[in-house]
Amino acid sequence: MSWQAYVDSSLVATGHIDKAAIISAAGDSVWASSPAFTLKPEEMKAIVAILGDAGKGPAVDKAFGEGVYIAGERFVAFNIEDRHIYGRHGRTGIIIVKTGQAILVGHYGENVQAGNATQTVEALADYLIKAGY
Repeated sequence: MSWQAYVDSSLVATGHIDKAAIISAAGDSVWASSPAFTLKPEEMKAIVAILGDAGKGPAVDKAFGEGVYIAGERFVAFNIEDRHIYGRHGRTGIIIVKTGQAILVGHYGENVQAGNATQTVEALADYLIKAGY
């Protein structure tokens, strides 16, 4: 399956995620994304730095203090651990999960339960990790 098919079929088609992207684990390229969901290079580098801090460190402190920016929108970080970042913006949110080679970024709308969105992105990450990605 192509990276775009994972975005379209495994994330957006579930109804729990309304926009998504898959970027390289290095944060230097976008492998697939929903239309009009464009991550800026500095946003991708910030995600890599936060996940690289393994739940603690200056990048994590900055994320908790200043938020996480995705596609130009600021999200309040409320959970950062070794492989994931969860954030909210009003009634919408983001779920970011790292695999060995990729970082999944899922955005959910205000009519979606955050838990359903989280399960959707985390499940795809688990699948990709088992597949060697």
